[in-house]
Amino acid sequence: MGLIFIEYFKMKKIIYIVGFILFVTSCESRTYEEISDNTPITETVSYKKDIQPIIEANCISCHSAVGPASYKPFTNYNQVKTEIDNILDRIQRPNGDPQKMPQGGSLSANQINIFKKWKADGLLEN
Repeated sequence: MGLIFIEYFKMKKIIYIVGFILFVTSCESRTYEEISDNTPITETVSYKKDIQPIIEANCISCHSAVGPASYKPFTNYNQVKTEIDNILDRIQRPNGDPQKMPQGGSLSANQINIFKKWKADGLLEN
């Protein structure tokens, strides 16, 4: 009886281990780049239509007259246009870089591509 009891627990342990291995190996792991929308942008990008909404949603809380980055406001077209190279540098930094913007988050690959395309299109306002 004791031997059967020990064999039962060995089999149960093996079944749990195999089940755990199957569970872990069946999980799909995809990176942020793989799941984010990285579709090429074909339309012309403009500040008013494309850039301003991203700035207002992600940057203006710090980059305004009353924000902690008030020394570098992004409240109008000329301010953003003047800083485009710095903006592109900061939004494309790797996670964990203390100078990555926006702080505490990240723009999507598509949003970053919109900034790149805006610059390539000539930094159009309208």
